[in-house]
Amino acid sequence: MEILKTATDWAKAELFSTPFFMLFGLVFMAASFGFWQLGKTEMARAYIIPTLVAGLLLVTIGLGLFFTNKSRITQFETAYNTDAYAFVESEITRAEATLKEYKTIVFKVIPVIIIVAALLIVFINTPTWRAISITTIAMMIVILLIDGTAHARMAPYYNELKAVNIKNKN
Repeated sequence: MEILKTATDWAKAELFSTPFFMLFGLVFMAASFGFWQLGKTEMARAYIIPTLVAGLLLVTIGLGLFFTNKSRITQFETAYNTDAYAFVESEITRAEATLKEYKTIVFKVIPVIIIVAALLIVFINTPTWRAISITTIAMMIVILLIDGTAHARMAPYYNELKAVNIKNKN
């Protein structure tokens, strides 16, 4: 029963962090609105679309993760009460896949995207491409920060699942 509490606590912690995607998304959209209303220079006007797109993406990511994790909390109890061993096995599989995704996407792909965007700033000197590159870097940093903390929660959760699984096999 303790693993059910651990799984539920993990999902609740994810519920707490996913609204930060939405919060940052709203900040990007507010910035887009500000550039649209107040932007007088070509550079300021170039930020309107990139910040709007980044904001919409972050809000979409946040909403998707929020509702996925919210439904997961009720599914945990049902799955655990049906078959505790199968629940732990499925959570181990899901956690392993998630940790691999973090390792690949968050800690390899996102830094490469940031580097490419930074190089675009250096080598392409048009306002639109600079705005796209700077907005991309900002959005990737937000994702890196939030997913970095999610990874920090997932790794101990995975280790605890593995420990429970070992106990169940013995």
